[in-house]
Amino acid sequence: MQDDSNREIASLIDHTILKANASVEDIGRYCTEGLEFGFCSVVVNPIHVSRASQMLKGSEVGTTCVVGFPLGAELTAVKLKQTEMALHQGADEIDVVIDLGAYVDGRYRDIETELAAIRRASKGRILKVIIEASLLSDDGKIATSSMAAAAGADFVKTSTGFSNGGATVHDVALIRKTVGPDIGVKASGGIRTRADAMQMLDAGANRIGTSVGPLLLRR
Repeated sequence: MQDDSNREIASLIDHTILKANASVEDIGRYCTEGLEFGFCSVVVNPIHVSRASQMLKGSEVGTTCVVGFPLGAELTAVKLKQTEMALHQGADEIDVVIDLGAYVDGRYRDIETELAAIRRASKGRILKVIIEASLLSDDGKIATSSMAAAAGADFVKTSTGFSNGGATVHDVALIRKTVGPDIGVKASGGIRTRADAMQMLDAGANRIGTSVGPLLLRR
């Protein structure tokens, strides 16, 4: 039986299975763990949304689908179609990767337009925008977080976990300072222990993305 502290932490965890060779058995195991531990959601690639949502149906554990993952370099129309299909198949939340190339080019309007379109497509569901903080300067983190907030994102998420770095305390604190208290901050990438998770929560995160959710509940 989990104590109150574990239940609280579990309720903030997105239990994440996004590896390229994830099997049907893997998806089933993560969903079973999601139900057992009471995680906030199970995060899957688009191809697994239907299966995960059926396994989690009727529970308080949501299904999260990644969009434009992990590079964010798909056409907006493709990201929109992924979003629409994921929601149709039962996704409760969408984690979309921002177009970092557009940011580097200074095409800020393209980012704003894309995020606004995805926000409209996901209306009524939780939308998290992944800024891939490890590839940005602090000014870039502030700018992209501000764009996500202006578009109506529910969360700004630090990382995909598939780039050259994951969540850091510095980045979480900076994003929290940028978006204020009313928008969520999801720390994701490289969080593998309870101590890691607690540092991120103390810095201002209110959602944790990790592929090792049960480990975070160990003292």
